[in-house]
Amino acid sequence: MSHWLLWPPIAFLLMLAGALILLWSLSIFSCPAKGGAIGGKRKAYACGESMKENRGQPNYSQFFPFAFFFTIMHVLALVVATAPAGDWSAVQIAAGYLLCSSIGLFILFRR
Repeated sequence: MSHWLLWPPIAFLLMLAGALILLWSLSIFSCPAKGGAIGGKRKAYACGESMKENRGQPNYSQFFPFAFFFTIMHVLALVVATAPAGDWSAVQIAAGYLLCSSIGLFILFRR
């Protein structure tokens, strides 16, 4: 009888119902809207400053080099750390990967 609770559609509906009940029950702690149905709850907000429209234009040009750096460093650490110590060819592959990634990172940050 308890196996029907493990069926994915039934489990999904139970979790959805639980989430909706939790959302409804915790809504009593939210601040009430002032000045109408939604008031200022859905207005743009920037550091306490009221804005007529959202003027923020995020620039991700600086994000890519750092994301690439951390990706390469994590993969490099994984390859070097999991290379078997007794196998000379695995050590050579790890050293080659270390050399290639350091050249790639040098090219990335050469400005």
